[in-house]
Amino acid sequence: PAHPNPGNPNGPDSEWPGAMPEKSQRNELNAKMAAWGLEFSGIAANLWGEKLINTDDPTKYLHEFRRNCEFAQDLGIRGIRVDTVQPPSILREIPYQSAFDRVVDTWKTCCAIAADYGLTVVWEFEPGFAFNKPGDIVRIHDAVNKDNFGLMYDTCHGQMVGVVGARQEGEKEVFPSQVEFIRSLSGRIKHIHLIDSDNTCHKDASGADETSAHPPFGLGVLDFDTILPELVKASRLPHDWWTIDLCFWPDAWAATETCKKRVNELVEKYG
Repeated sequence: PAHPNPGNPNGPDSEWPGAMPEKSQRNELNAKMAAWGLEFSGIAANLWGEKLINTDDPTKYLHEFRRNCEFAQDLGIRGIRVDTVQPPSILREIPYQSAFDRVVDTWKTCCAIAADYGLTVVWEFEPGFAFNKPGDIVRIHDAVNKDNFGLMYDTCHGQMVGVVGARQEGEKEVFPSQVEFIRSLSGRIKHIHLIDSDNTCHKDASGADETSAHPPFGLGVLDFDTILPELVKASRLPHDWWTIDLCFWPDAWAATETCKKRVNELVEKYG
């Protein structure tokens, strides 16, 4: 996918597809997207190589965030996604309150930066990153307390975080179903990802749980006729996107067509 990063951190730039550091490259992409009748639903800022929780100096994180905001503005993107970067186990090393304050303070600054570019910041909580308990999610959201900040609710992550409690440190904090979890987030959801869940995580190279598996519709256990009405009521979307998320699913392009058809059905029924 297109991204603003000018250099390949793992090899030659010729093997770094999608890099568009120059405005001329972005203008060319805009023209192609317009010709295809397509738009971008948002951007997942490439901040995974940065430090957030495990540093008291967010300067580099904020620099990269601003670069992604500039890129988003050039491409007509109105939403920018963030996460807490470090895994849940980081809270074994960093005191909870210190970690909490670093995330909140940094994201407050991010929201101010994003506002200058007309962007909404959405936090995609998931089992693979710190602060993956329902109470943590509400507390951080409410502490940031910015009009252009909200949650990204991914129905697979919602299952794994709110119902299964995958990769939660210490005592699990879960709900009987996503319905109760969604209700606890009412008014805070500003972006939606729709995909199924089979109550498992994608595995990393060592075979350990990483983050939610994102199986295509019909390969999981979710009842969207129960979930979607609650999600519609709880959301405050600044746009009309419902987005498919097939992250980590092998050969995602092959599954995209059937998933798009299923989302069309859900939009017709609940959108």
